[in-house]
Amino acid sequence: MVQKYQSPVRVYKHPFELIMAAYEKRFPTCPLIPMFVGSDTVNEYKSEDRAVHVIERRCKLDVDAPRLLKKIAGVDYVYFIQKNSLNRRDRTLHIEAYNETFSNRVVINECCCYTVHPDNEDWTCFEQSASLDIKSFFGFESTVEKIAMKQYTSNIKKGKEIIEYYLKQLEEEGITYIPRWTPPVKYNNDHGRSYVRRPLSSPVNVPETAIKEGLNPKEMNTCNNASDPTVGTPDDKLDADYIKRYLGDLTPLQESCLIRLRQWLQETHKGKIPKDEHILRFLRARDFNIDKAREILCQSLTWRKQHQVDYILDTWNPPQVLQDYYTGGWHHHDKDGRPLYVLRLGQMDTKGLVRALGEEALLRYVLSINEEGLRRCEENTKVFGRPISAWTCLVDLEGLNMRHLWRPGVKALLRIIEVVEANYPETLGRLLILRAPRVFPVLWTLVSPFIDDNTRKKFLIYAGNDYQGPGGLLDYIDKEIIPDFLGGECMCEVPEGGLVPKSLYRTAEELENEDIKLWTETIYQSASVFKGAPHEIFIQIVEASSVITWDFDVCKGDIVFNIYHSKRAPQPPKKDSLGAHSITSPGGNNVQLIDKAWQLGRDYSMVESPLICKEGESVQVRTMSAICTLDL
Repeated sequence: MVQKYQSPVRVYKHPFELIMAAYEKRFPTCPLIPMFVGSDTVNEYKSEDRAVHVIERRCKLDVDAPRLLKKIAGVDYVYFIQKNSLNRRDRTLHIEAYNETFSNRVVINECCCYTVHPDNEDWTCFEQSASLDIKSFFGFESTVEKIAMKQYTSNIKKGKEIIEYYLKQLEEEGITYIPRWTPPVKYNNDHGRSYVRRPLSSPVNVPETAIKEGLNPKEMNTCNNASDPTVGTPDDKLDADYIKRYLGDLTPLQESCLIRLRQWLQETHKGKIPKDEHILRFLRARDFNIDKAREILCQSLTWRKQHQVDYILDTWNPPQVLQDYYTGGWHHHDKDGRPLYVLRLGQMDTKGLVRALGEEALLRYVLSINEEGLRRCEENTKVFGRPISAWTCLVDLEGLNMRHLWRPGVKALLRIIEVVEANYPETLGRLLILRAPRVFPVLWTLVSPFIDDNTRKKFLIYAGNDYQGPGGLLDYIDKEIIPDFLGGECMCEVPEGGLVPKSLYRTAEELENEDIKLWTETIYQSASVFKGAPHEIFIQIVEASSVITWDFDVCKGDIVFNIYHSKRAPQPPKKDSLGAHSITSPGGNNVQLIDKAWQLGRDYSMVESPLICKEGESVQVRTMSAICTLDL
């Protein structure tokens, strides 16, 4: 399996020329990289105007590997070929490296690039990508892969430190500014011969007096004093400072997983892609396994689109019954800055709410709570100046009894847990369960199998008044905001609940109709497409120059999307004889409109070339009206 790495954009707040001077100090040896023993120049090229400088080096590495493995491999050192292409005119440096040793067994490729920041010409951007493919290595393939990845990630962390080390060294030498490259100027002498005079481009020593006065070399040559611009993200890429500020400290491999999954979403989901925090949650939920994270993320994105969850806070108003009797609400934040949600489950009439509203209305309300939680996390990230991606939930179980174990109520709870676990992973930072009664173990036995292992580790359960002692509530919540019903002094504006009046109960038929209405308020429909059983949709053209649009997600497998046009309307499909015997046909809910007797080119024509849609893709396009066909 090929291991890949993609770095975020690392920004140096120094000009490109100064970064290049610092970079060159790494050769021929670099004491900051112990494994880098030395390097020899193999080839070198300089253009006449000195704008282009290409140098190829053979680098000698002392890899930190077990002595036995080195003995079996028969080598003490590993050699790499590195080619640096510097273009002073464009202010770019492209670095390509590959392994020379064991190249028939192991293939390592690395590409790095230094460029000028698109929003600030006095800053420099750095990007890095690499791939590792171990074909065979004396039966030690797994060991070699681990060693290679460990060494590589270790060097990645040192990369920026090394540049900054040599920048400081240049500063100590009095070099803080290097002029940009300028093209040489031709002159004619008295004898009619031309010669080239090259402008000086040597490092500039800044006088100490200028430094003391707070002037930089550029200010010494110009009167313009531009303001310091905000750091941008080049070409909508993630930079390392942004990741640390808004997403937290990630390892190089975790950063790579985030960037690669984000790039895949940008390529396949042409419409709106989720926020970086959202992508990161799904990666964490699957231990940064990209394939597994991508699968559950795509399923969740399709679910969100189908049920328009992105708009739930703006378009859906909870029924008054929920506002009066649902005993939960947001209450300040915990000591880590996480939003705090308080739920007095023991005071909630779950049976009454289910009988009055139905399972789907409760689910939708819980979804709105989760969406509000995501918003509050973003706000707290800005307020506290550090990444906050989850919230804390405080559940008070005083009053919990056998009434809460009513089977339809437990069924609704399990359904809610299932949906939340699938679509809001890693949003629960901590769950504090207080005043757990004797009946709690019964409820826990019912619901715990549906809760993810990582989520269960975040549960803290206190019986009786144990939450008031050491290791209790005060360890996680400031004394000033402990709710009054838990002995604190802070008023908690959470409904006290009580029994839902039976006059608000609804019949099973009414609840079923309401449930259908809640989850069919969408323009999207689902269809299963099988080989030989395409799903076809007929759209009638009623006006000239009509335009149609289509928007669909491919949840599983690959499909082919076709558009056909016919001057005569297809006949409604005949009822499948299998259906009369209550046997489900392979096509499920598919509809096939094009008559088998029709011939392409005579009875109908193809509007556009077939579009192959891969698993996980989101497709949104517009064209003229036609018959749309989905097929495998």
